[in-house]
Amino acid sequence: MECMLNNRSCVCADESLLKDKALLREMLEKMMIARKFEEKVSELFGKGLMHGTTHLGIGEEAAGIGTATALAPDDYMLVTHRGHIPAIGKGCGVNGMMAEMMGKQTGVCHGRGGSMHMADLGKGVLGGNGIVGATAPLACGAAITLKLKGISDRISVAIFGDGASNQGAVHESMNLAAAMKLPVLFCLIDNNYGMSTPFAGAAKETNLTKRAIGYGIKSFECDGNDVLAVYETTREAREHVLRYGPCLLVEHTYRTSGHSKSDRGRYRSKEEIAGWEAVNPIVRFSNFLLDRGLFTGSEIERADKFSADTIESAAECAIAAPNPPIDGVLDYVYA
Repeated sequence: MECMLNNRSCVCADESLLKDKALLREMLEKMMIARKFEEKVSELFGKGLMHGTTHLGIGEEAAGIGTATALAPDDYMLVTHRGHIPAIGKGCGVNGMMAEMMGKQTGVCHGRGGSMHMADLGKGVLGGNGIVGATAPLACGAAITLKLKGISDRISVAIFGDGASNQGAVHESMNLAAAMKLPVLFCLIDNNYGMSTPFAGAAKETNLTKRAIGYGIKSFECDGNDVLAVYETTREAREHVLRYGPCLLVEHTYRTSGHSKSDRGRYRSKEEIAGWEAVNPIVRFSNFLLDRGLFTGSEIERADKFSADTIESAAECAIAAPNPPIDGVLDYVYA
């Protein structure tokens, strides 16, 4: 992880990607929108306009956006309690997401899900989950559905963290997927902390790619702060799943935000956080685009303004949106 602090740019093995300016712009804008979404959520919680709790992923923009953008539109994806960013990457609208955060009727789940249970079936996002590691068995269930229906061009993706990788449900799911040759991509977001515990304090073996060996499946690994590396590696992993069955993808990143909105981060030094923020995914990708002459400074600035305006508009719409009616409190609730 520490060596990633020396990575100031991005790496692209497939140079043809750099000719697809629309894709590059999409990933840049989505990362900027995701960052500003998280910052606005933090602000609104601070003002008492949102309730409950939330888990921000500031610093993990490349992992969430790069992964989701590389998937097919109708691939299934299950996200964790820290799931806003991959949901944005998969195409969930920020207006509906912001309204959902505020418990409004116009939210993607009509205000019933909130921060940790964001879902949009039309985009293939089967929901977030507050149960650590629960995405893995649910992704297996979705994959079994694909297999039973004879659908061979789609996969199911379970996103979970390094802390969740120690959960029994994750190991059971990887074993089941391997035994049944299910089309599941197990996407492990390694941000080095399980709440306030460094991963090295929770497991003797810190090479997470080795988790795949016991189940006889292939593992992939990438710099999760390089959106191009994430995108390319996810595409490769997805193709492997379609052809051979499940695999493990480990993306190394770092969250500069706390575990949750109540986390003051006292288990980390300010210097550690500042060091990672200096090489955050948006800065790295912007510098790469500028250095390679793919984007001008004005284009980067326009993308930043577009993302800021998008989130400000989403917040205003959410604040003005109606609350769910009291007499419909059980509508859209199934369990």
